[in-house]
Amino acid sequence: MSQVIELLEDRGIFYKLSGRDVLVACLNPEHEDRSPSMRIDKVLGVFHCFSCGYKGNLFAHYDVDYSTTAVKREQINRIIANLRSAGVGLQLPEQAMPYIGNYRGIKPETYKKFGAFRPHVSPFSGRINFPITDTSGRVVAFQGRDDTDTLPNKYMFHPSGAKLPLFPNVRPLQGRVILVEGIFDMLNLHDNGLENAICCFGVKNFSETKLNFLKISGVQGLDIMFDGDHAGKEGAEQVRKIAGNFPTKIVKLPNDRDPGSLDSKYIETLRKNLYG
Repeated sequence: MSQVIELLEDRGIFYKLSGRDVLVACLNPEHEDRSPSMRIDKVLGVFHCFSCGYKGNLFAHYDVDYSTTAVKREQINRIIANLRSAGVGLQLPEQAMPYIGNYRGIKPETYKKFGAFRPHVSPFSGRINFPITDTSGRVVAFQGRDDTDTLPNKYMFHPSGAKLPLFPNVRPLQGRVILVEGIFDMLNLHDNGLENAICCFGVKNFSETKLNFLKISGVQGLDIMFDGDHAGKEGAEQVRKIAGNFPTKIVKLPNDRDPGSLDSKYIETLRKNLYG
């Protein structure tokens, strides 16, 4: 039973179910509503009388506490549903072939796990490309990395300006995930056994909304592992500021290192230090 239904029954208010809403007589004390003309979202508690225009929130109206987690979960579920209804996502190029190399020492199995491919069509040619999926599994973008050092731009996102999610969806380790900046940082950690790593595609792409996605998916803490240089340290502090009271830990790396360049021994030591 939703919190809205519980509150209505507790207050002795007659209601009728109507889809994801409930119908009640208007709660406006100045409106003598003889037939139910107010709709209340049965999860969010948002109400609107279509007769007198009275609007508000049921929980605020009665000054009662409610679980914000359930509300946020429903909001995100609706966002995901809208994304799904908007389309099935981007499709891989017809000429896409699986990438089977070991660029930067990353094992072919790891590239396969994340769907790496190489077609000979623009804008993907000359790059190792990855499909970027959202929480519903829909491909929302592609990222390509020049592995020949001959192209004008090392990295390519397609389509340009696509909204990038945190990637990939992972199972937390002891309730925590590791946040890195780039996809090759994430690949290297996964390749060496730290499979709770996700990337944000740059600190500017991290936000409170994305933090809420993590919370709702069961993440209880964030281990921030950015580059060891000055820019990386500043970026980590920005993420910690966005996280607010959410448990975070900044994993400090040497000035000349980044998560994508760490070897297996270093990563194993990190694992033991972070998770025992």
